Amino acid sequence: MDRNTFTGLFLIMIILAGSFYFFRPSEAEIKKAKETERLDSLKKAGATPVQKDTTKTAAIAANPAVDSLALKGPFGTALTGTEANTVLENENLLITLSNKGGKITSVEVKGQKTFSGKPLILFAGSENKFGLNLNAAGKVINTNDLYFTSTKTGNTVTMRANYGANAYVEYVYDLKALSNKVAFNVNLVGLQQVIAGNTIGLNWSTILLQQEKSIESEHRYSAPYYKYLDGDVNHLSVSKDEKEDLTKGKIQWFSFKQHFFSASLISKQAFEKGSLEVKIPTAPGQVKFYDANMQLPYAHTANQVYEMEFYFGTNKFSALKAQGYDLEQQVDMGYWPLKYINRFIVLPVFNFLNGFGWNYGLIILVLTILLKLALSPLTYKSYLSMAKMRVLKPEMDEIKAKVGEDNPTLVQQEYLKLYKKAGVNPLGGCLPMVLQLPLVMAFFFFFPNLFELRGHSFLWMKDLSTYDEFIKFGVKIPFIGDHLSLMCVLMTISTLIMTYFNNQVSGATGQMKYIGYIMPVIFLGVLNSYPAGLNYYYFLANLMTFGQQFLIRKMVDDEKIHALIQQNKARPADEKKKKSKFQQRLDDYMRQQQQAKK
Repeated sequence: MDRNTFTGLFLIMIILAGSFYFFRPSEAEIKKAKETERLDSLKKAGATPVQKDTTKTAAIAANPAVDSLALKGPFGTALTGTEANTVLENENLLITLSNKGGKITSVEVKGQKTFSGKPLILFAGSENKFGLNLNAAGKVINTNDLYFTSTKTGNTVTMRANYGANAYVEYVYDLKALSNKVAFNVNLVGLQQVIAGNTIGLNWSTILLQQEKSIESEHRYSAPYYKYLDGDVNHLSVSKDEKEDLTKGKIQWFSFKQHFFSASLISKQAFEKGSLEVKIPTAPGQVKFYDANMQLPYAHTANQVYEMEFYFGTNKFSALKAQGYDLEQQVDMGYWPLKYINRFIVLPVFNFLNGFGWNYGLIILVLTILLKLALSPLTYKSYLSMAKMRVLKPEMDEIKAKVGEDNPTLVQQEYLKLYKKAGVNPLGGCLPMVLQLPLVMAFFFFFPNLFELRGHSFLWMKDLSTYDEFIKFGVKIPFIGDHLSLMCVLMTISTLIMTYFNNQVSGATGQMKYIGYIMPVIFLGVLNSYPAGLNYYYFLANLMTFGQQFLIRKMVDDEKIHALIQQNKARPADEKKKKSKFQQRLDDYMRQQQQAKK
């Protein structure tokens, strides 16, 4: 297969794969098509489709009929009532509570806006459910269905659902000034003879709403998180529906996390066990459906108290760390060892630069310069090694012509002899690049999860935390999407230029010379929907690498390298320095090849 055929087949495979991915119907489109087919079949049969009376359904849902026998059962007096709201507010949060269920129905994070400029509301509406499951008098009662009596004193709200005389369920919410935490105490008073079992259930389910420009990006970074009392922070899948039973120990907290904001519940006594579930909804404007079912120990005392805390706010690393309980580990800094590089090297340097009050575009520029300066010794060694290989290439071509291409084993043996005589390590150009790779990859996780970039502009980029739209197509195009990011295009062009100059330095030939041009094109499709701040960093890194190589090229003289190699080849073996580990491995490999040949 020649080079052109190989390249053509590879591009065709990419186009076909992209077409299947981008043009596949969504779940909503499938449901709509099925409904259309159903209506068409009814019309053909002469039937009239039944239209739902949504007004009547909503009224029934808001005021469900209550069985008269239920009114005489457990919490019977709390089964009916009129829904009313109470507001808790400080400088950071605006929280709405309902006496129906005694729960928080919506949370607005003050000082933050959605991408469209609307107030940022984490969740709201009837989809939000919260309550205790109590096995009382042989029936399972969910407090989400009870009507509580609300009392507000200052910034403290008490919700109480009565069972009988001196027996009740009580929720106490307390919001301190300048805080993103809401203290939440549950008091079970006088129910020790009523509630059966040694545990009670706590259920919280909600749908988090879209806040950012790209809902695909929010899907990519949203998932339920949890932490065992004596364990690490873990999470469910970010890309598919999943349910997980948490039975490996007591659970300290769980969190409904989306890209830049979280709603978390922390239990000071810890949950005994539980389960978490995540689903990806098809309705527009909805990011993820989360459901948590936790078990709390019940000691059958006259006054059972559970102390908990809600956290509602941003996923800014420093803000989460200030809350304690390792909540900051929800910020995805990458896999090992990338997360340690980001947390203990990149983030402290970024925070230091942020202290100067500069624009974030300038901070990314300075951060990239510092990184390149730190990696410059490795860059120099890599370039020098590639230059040595380039100088040796004519002699390698002579060996290949003399031995013949039909004997690759002998060709490699002769190459190894040449490397040994010349004192050249053929891996010297790769190892420095491999050592740089973790730092380069760390930024791939750092910038997309950096809350500080959200809403901040630089040059034509209106928001560094999302993509910039140079061209908006209106429809999805395979491999690219519905837009084209200018910064991503600049990054791709700079990468192609870098590939060209690297091929000149290394002397790459054949298919390897052209494969290097395919990867930047693939990155164009992958990174086109990633934050402009990330593509801006990669663009700067390419420019600075090109500048470094230009300076190194001025410093490195090919003729001097060639003369040094010839001196090494001319020296007797006993005058040469002690063998390096690499040379020793070369000798061992050559002996093994000779023995195998014999």
